[in-house]
Amino acid sequence: MGRVRRVLTGPLVIAVLVVAVTGAGFGLYWFQPWKLWQDETVQEALPGAVSTSAPPASAPAAAPSDEPSGQSVPATGPHTVASGELISHEHATSGTVKLVRLADGSHVVRLENLETSNGPDLRVWLTDAPVRRGSAGWHVFDEGEHVSLGRLKGNKGSQNYVLPADVDPSDYRSVSIWCDRFDVSFGAAELART
Repeated sequence: MGRVRRVLTGPLVIAVLVVAVTGAGFGLYWFQPWKLWQDETVQEALPGAVSTSAPPASAPAAAPSDEPSGQSVPATGPHTVASGELISHEHATSGTVKLVRLADGSHVVRLENLETSNGPDLRVWLTDAPVRRGSAGWHVFDEGEHVSLGRLKGNKGSQNYVLPADVDPSDYRSVSIWCDRFDVSFGAAELART
């Protein structure tokens, strides 16, 4: 019995145990497998969108317009300039992506009805890469120009991501839900101009 105790408390066994525990801890941190069973739902309204529960009691009379008849006045609210449907890459992903120009001239990328897996270090990227189906499209988004719009707020729901003021949205053609830890796209959408 004493010999078994000496073997189990020997420096080699202790070193192996320390390495195994450290490796398991690192693996759990790196892969974060518990996120596969955790959903984060985010429901954000589109910035600048006004919703009313009832029409006003009396609407003011319209002021005469200086616009010639037949010409439309530009909209002052949010306007979708491009959109696309998300396709699955590394993980099943669905929903709609919209590039929206707000009344102040700024832009947001809006994810609507997003459904994807949760994962470690997920980002929303605006990219110049084409969207390819299947595994051929998993790794293309970091090869060209891309702008990270921040961490994915939730793997389900509708959410907004503000474009930096110095980014010209016409230089980009797709959006990817990008896993920065493993350099892989969970899903992506080609932006078709409207």
